[in-house]
Amino acid sequence: MRVPLKWLSDYVELKVSAQELADLLTMAGLQVELIEKVGTDCTGVVAGLVEKKERHPNADKLTLCRVTTGSGTSQVVCGAPNVEEGGVYPFAPIGAVLAGSFKIKKAKLRGVESEGMLCSARELGLSEDADGLMTLPAGTPPGTPLTQILGEPDTVLELSITPNRPDCLSMIGVAREVAALTGAPLRLPETGPLKEASPIGPSATSSTSPTS
Repeated sequence: MRVPLKWLSDYVELKVSAQELADLLTMAGLQVELIEKVGTDCTGVVAGLVEKKERHPNADKLTLCRVTTGSGTSQVVCGAPNVEEGGVYPFAPIGAVLAGSFKIKKAKLRGVESEGMLCSARELGLSEDADGLMTLPAGTPPGTPLTQILGEPDTVLELSITPNRPDCLSMIGVAREVAALTGAPLRLPETGPLKEASPIGPSATSSTSPTS
């Protein structure tokens, strides 16, 4: 079972780190098999549409891309083999910060200025894949923040639920366990009485006349 900590925190205050929480749950019989970070904590990265692609005048393996974010256009030197005109990719303009606190600055590559970077998943801290640019869904509006496309960064615990713990097969069930282990108050969602469903079919009070 996958437990996003941001969702879990809706029901119980998390007073410990992800690793400490994983240790507590494992000691209680809910084995945590994986602690996974999802999303990216890069800042300033948006969807960039490559309007034009042409060869770099001084390098065979580099291309010059005209990238638009809807509110502006930048010239970007790119070395990725999969960049295409009309493609939408994560774009880090000048001032954006990538994984490892790498801040984007204006650069000159083989004599040509580059006003930002088109990014791979590795540069965003999402995976080790650096074979090419990360491709965003076709039709993604240029300028859309990457966090809006991928979701806010979060930490997810992968739990192995044994047959004797069906009470922890829901987010609220896991929250109950965390509250018991840490002493944090449990915050259950408000509930109310269910509305009576409308009867289906002919009313039970209706009568029919026999066919003569």
